[in-house]
Amino acid sequence: MSEVGYNRLKVLLALVIVVQVVAIAGIACTRSASGGTANDQLSDAPTEHLEVADQAPVPVSFTVTFAGDCTLGTDEAFDRSTSFNAKFSSVGDPAWFLANVEPIFAEDDLTIVNMEGTLTDVTTRQDKTFAFKGDADYAKVFSTSSVEAASMANNHSKDYGDQSYTDTIAAVEEVGVQTFGYDRIAYRDVKGVKVALIGAYELAEHEGIEAEVTARIVEAKDAGAQVVLVYYHWGIEREYVPNATQVKLAHAAIDAGADLVVGSHPHVIQGWEVYNGRYIVYSLGNFCFGGNSGPSDMDCMIFQQTFTVTGDEVAQNNDVAFIACSISSASGYNNYQPTPASGSEKERIDAKIQQSTDAIAAMNA
Repeated sequence: MSEVGYNRLKVLLALVIVVQVVAIAGIACTRSASGGTANDQLSDAPTEHLEVADQAPVPVSFTVTFAGDCTLGTDEAFDRSTSFNAKFSSVGDPAWFLANVEPIFAEDDLTIVNMEGTLTDVTTRQDKTFAFKGDADYAKVFSTSSVEAASMANNHSKDYGDQSYTDTIAAVEEVGVQTFGYDRIAYRDVKGVKVALIGAYELAEHEGIEAEVTARIVEAKDAGAQVVLVYYHWGIEREYVPNATQVKLAHAAIDAGADLVVGSHPHVIQGWEVYNGRYIVYSLGNFCFGGNSGPSDMDCMIFQQTFTVTGDEVAQNNDVAFIACSISSASGYNNYQPTPASGSEKERIDAKIQQSTDAIAAMNA
């Protein structure tokens, strides 16, 4: 081949190579723009996107139990031989005290009591008619019996001063029982539902406490609480029907967003009402009560409600139970072992609850 022919062949080959490079580059650009190979394009081809609706919230049901005043200790002026303290030493088992009601507490999802007294080593007693004190170990009465929370808002929570109050909180929480009351709102996760516990003390300010409690309820709601439970310490001792202040405060709490209001302090049972679809139980009476070894009225009750919550909606229902009890398992004296009533005793206590409930209805008519 001549030199001229050879040069022409090289030029031709160069042109072929350029054409191939351009072709390859074009394919690459096409793939890049279209998203890949033919198979890739098939898998990534636009498809019809179906709008998936948000799943509706699933209803959640849980049961809450409330019991009344628990004084785990005694007044230094009381007869030590018949005191709660003596009984604690003699039985040698903190679970003994609530053994007869523990099956009720164990079957629910949250049990709440009022802790009325102090668990402290402080020796300086406040200048008052009755002041109650026990040992820190007494808190195990709660933890061994399926009690999960205790209100501290009452007239005996500082019987030995401010230090006794903080000592009591520490003792109760040390055994795994949550405390709340006054400005301390407790929050609990119950089956995925955020529950707020608010404890309020009425006896010092009476109706003046309304704004504070309303603010607490709003605070709890703003914090995401789906269910708000208010435990009031209020009323007049040994009165079987709530007074106008109790009714006003209870209604205000419901109006502010509370889902249930319960109370204690009168040391006797008071009845209940349904207001705007929510229950108010005015007084549960005493419960595990070291404040008196021989009270004239040993009747009390446990209140239970099963709530059904769907998202932030709390259903209005009558899924409630009023369980008639005595503060003692013994007859004629207080042995500090609350016990469900049965037979004619249950019928008698149920009738007493109903009588007070009827009086409340007449008062509100």
